Amino acid sequence: MKFKISFAFAMATALSACVASSPVRTPEATPTPAIVTSPSTGTILAEGVALIPGGFDPGRQPDGNTVIFRGPQGLVVMDTGRHVEHSQQILDYASQSRQPIVAVVNSHWHLDHVSGNPRLRAAYPTLTVYASSGIEGAMSGFLANSRKQALQILSKPGDPAMQAEVRTDLATIDSGKALYPDVVIDATGERLLAGRRLLIGYESDSVTAGDVWLYDPATRVLAAGDLVTLPAPFFDTACPAHWQAALAKLEQVDFTILVPGHGAPMSRADFVGYRHAFDGLLACAASTASKSECLDGWERDAAAFLPTDQDKKLARVLLDYYLDGILRGDPKKNAALCGNPKSPNQ
Repeated sequence: MKFKISFAFAMATALSACVASSPVRTPEATPTPAIVTSPSTGTILAEGVALIPGGFDPGRQPDGNTVIFRGPQGLVVMDTGRHVEHSQQILDYASQSRQPIVAVVNSHWHLDHVSGNPRLRAAYPTLTVYASSGIEGAMSGFLANSRKQALQILSKPGDPAMQAEVRTDLATIDSGKALYPDVVIDATGERLLAGRRLLIGYESDSVTAGDVWLYDPATRVLAAGDLVTLPAPFFDTACPAHWQAALAKLEQVDFTILVPGHGAPMSRADFVGYRHAFDGLLACAASTASKSECLDGWERDAAAFLPTDQDKKLARVLLDYYLDGILRGDPKKNAALCGNPKSPNQ
C-alpha cells in the first residue's frame, strides 16, 4: 500500500507523521542500553552504531530507517531512504565522522530503502552494495507497474506536491542498475565489512522475494529492515506465512536492540510483544472473525507500539486495506507472493 502510488499519497495526505514517531519502549524487566540523540551524529544506539530515523510526513511517501555501523576502514550503511533530505543526512554523517562509506546493505528493494543508493554511489564511487536479487524481479514486475501508474498520474493535472513525489519515485525507478547490488546475498553468514565483523541474514519470500537483516555481535544491535514495521506490518509485497516464520528466526538472534524498518528501536521484550501481535493478526485473518475484530485485536495486542491516536488511526487504515487486499485476498495472488517466480513480490 505504501508503494501503490495513488492510495499511498491519499493516505499520506490524510494522516500526520505517525510512523517512527513513538518513543523507545523500555520495560523495566529488560532494560535497553541508553540511547542518546545528538544533532550532529543522529541517534547513538551503541558504540559505533547510529540511527538516522525515517519518517512519514504528510503528503509524502515514507523514508525507512537507516542504521550506520562504524568500522576501522569506514562506514557500513543499512538502507538509504527515499528522499534527498534523508540521504543527505547519511552523507553529512559520513562527512562529520571523517570516514568514507565503504558498504551499503539494503534490507530489500522497496523505494523507501534503496532510493539513496545512486546518491551515495555518486559521493563514494568505490562503495559496495550488498542485497538480495529481489530488485531484478521487481523491475520487471511491481516497479514496472508502479512506473506506468506514475506516468498516468503525471499525465493529468494534480497536486504539485504529490506530483513532485511521483517524479522522484519515477526518476529512482529509471536509475535502473544504480539500485542493484554489487554482491548478491542469498544465504545467512558472517562478513567482514569495513573491517567490522557482521552477520548478514537472509529470508526468502517474506516481506519481499529476498529480505536481508544485519546483526552486530559486538553491540548486539540488530537492523531488521521491514521484517518489523510500525505502526503495523506492511503487507504490500509480502508472504504472511513466510514472514511469520522469519520473525521466529529473528527471535533466536542474541540482540539487545532491534531497529525496525519503520518505527522506534525495540528491546527484546518489545520484539516478543510485536511478534505476539503479528501472530494474533494472522490468526484472526484466517478465522471467521469480522474485520473490525481483527483491527481491534491488533490495537489491543500492539498497544505498546501505538501510543497516540494518530498511530492507532494509521494502523487501522493500513490493516483495513491489507485484510481485504492480501490477508483475505485472492488465494492465487497470495500463493504467488510466497514463491512463484512470476510473483509481483520480486
